[in-house]
Amino acid sequence: MTMRRLILVAGLLCASLVAVHRPADAQSTDGWRNGVSLMGEPKYKDGFKRFDYVNPDAPKGGTARLAAQGGFDNFNMAVAGVKGQLQGGVALVYEQLTQQAFDEVSTAYGLLAEALKYPDDFSSVTYRLRAEARWQDGKPVTPEDVIFSFDAFKANSPMYAFYYQHVTKAEKTGEHEVTFTFDQPGNRELPQIVGQLTILPKHWWEGTTPDGKKRNISQTTLEPPMGSGPYRLKSFDAQRNAVYERVKDYWGKELPVRVGTNNFDEIRFEYFRDSTVLLEAFKGDQYDFRVENSAKNWATGYDFPAAKDGRVVREEFSERATGRMQAFAFNLRRAKFQDQRVRRAFNLAFDFEEMNKQIFFGQYQRITSFFDGTELASSALPQGREKDILEGLRGKIPESVFTTPYTNPVGGNPNAVRDNLREADRLLKEAGWEIRGNKRVNAKTGEAMTVEFLAYDPTSERYVLFYKPSLERLGIGVSLRVVDPSQYENRMRDFDFDITTDLWAQSLSPGNEQRDFWGSKAADRPGSRNTLGIKDPAIDALIDQIIFAKNREDLVAATRALDRVLLAHDYVVPQWTYNFTRTARWNRFGRPDPMPKYGAPLFTELWWWDAEKAKKTGAGK
Repeated sequence: MTMRRLILVAGLLCASLVAVHRPADAQSTDGWRNGVSLMGEPKYKDGFKRFDYVNPDAPKGGTARLAAQGGFDNFNMAVAGVKGQLQGGVALVYEQLTQQAFDEVSTAYGLLAEALKYPDDFSSVTYRLRAEARWQDGKPVTPEDVIFSFDAFKANSPMYAFYYQHVTKAEKTGEHEVTFTFDQPGNRELPQIVGQLTILPKHWWEGTTPDGKKRNISQTTLEPPMGSGPYRLKSFDAQRNAVYERVKDYWGKELPVRVGTNNFDEIRFEYFRDSTVLLEAFKGDQYDFRVENSAKNWATGYDFPAAKDGRVVREEFSERATGRMQAFAFNLRRAKFQDQRVRRAFNLAFDFEEMNKQIFFGQYQRITSFFDGTELASSALPQGREKDILEGLRGKIPESVFTTPYTNPVGGNPNAVRDNLREADRLLKEAGWEIRGNKRVNAKTGEAMTVEFLAYDPTSERYVLFYKPSLERLGIGVSLRVVDPSQYENRMRDFDFDITTDLWAQSLSPGNEQRDFWGSKAADRPGSRNTLGIKDPAIDALIDQIIFAKNREDLVAATRALDRVLLAHDYVVPQWTYNFTRTARWNRFGRPDPMPKYGAPLFTELWWWDAEKAKKTGAGK
């Protein structure tokens, strides 16, 4: 995934970590609260000093150097994913109404807002801004800024327009208050989802640039942005690097949600053309910290002097708060993929076990759920409340959900592979695709079955080319197209692909984002996360049951039911997962110990420059 898609996924993920029921939270007698939690009462009460997981005495200073693949030509978050390539570090400049806690599940506390309140039926929410909140030019953050930001994102981002479609208006209801009104009661997530909105300065965007040109929120820009956050853009070279400096007089540095965070004086982002160059640049000490997504690199790529003598440290962090589906994703908008038997045949041709052994060094496990790694994943046959939900849709969903638990084909040896290919051949023939002259063709039209795998990272070649011979044994013509990240985003935005690799990250409290992932209305909306193009009324109904669940039991049951139906349609060929985040860093930094249970490694948020370690390691090139 490109940086842009990762940013959007992360934003939706954070937004979905919200209350499932009217919680017991840090609430005053007049209804205002400083935090809201899914899991009962929030850990931190009104007046708390800091999060437990931070180091309040962390030194401020030093530089953290990060890297990314591709380039950037935009600092305007309102058009991210629609126009241009956003520079991801720009998020450091801005803030949201609330801040997620990383030692609790589904809990957020006030940041720009000091408190919020909403009625029992979740029909609206009111946020009260901190009177001391300031933009970096010294002007106060106002309700007008919040309303402007809400309107700007809805007007310029199809994703946010869809995500906030049930928010009918945002209006000023007090000197420091903004009220968001919803089109119906009962949508448990909306009160806190709007709290995750990035707040932009209205007066700045409605002003003029230094050369007298009027700014335009609907267009990309390379003008350094102005925000309320702990960092400002210091310098940049478009497509190559961006440098952010810590705001020494940042208005919120003493807030309980900010103590011990944002410790680096500078954060640099360097861009490189591909993943191979990225790794070599790290070895050459061109940047400090990387997340390693390649099993091959993790197993063989760190055999260099600095890694051997301790100047480079490798560390894994458990992933506890999220589930995922990473998969080969079919474009259902194309006729050749609309038959479930065809899609299942592609899964049967995928020998994960042998691939895992040969090119992944046995590090991965096969994904078996759209909510893999969480209690929300379906298993065995449906029981209890989940079965009741599915019974209500009988006749509109695959009958197999009641009779046959989902399983992926298992390969790994010649007999198993042969049996899987025979079954794949049978399914393809049933679906009207026969063999003529060693090629798979449509029995009615004579059209040859060919597929193009679309990717932006050259490392995709390793696993696609491993998969290719099995598909070719079935008579399917296979090609791989690797394009640059900008082209990839344009093609994905327009759904111009046959098969690609995609990832859907899931929180422990799914909700409105599921409409963007699988909902019918999102299927043809450019830039939506419904990559697959699913249009199914039964799936829409299951998503609604998730969104309007009244308690945790109903939420879990509805989510498992949705998972079971998505799997039964064979919309994807599930790939692989590893329940840890692999990281490598040059050993010149300190971090909290222990780390918070959720969200680690959180490098730019919680770590700090360690001068003593830097003396031993070197200060970086």
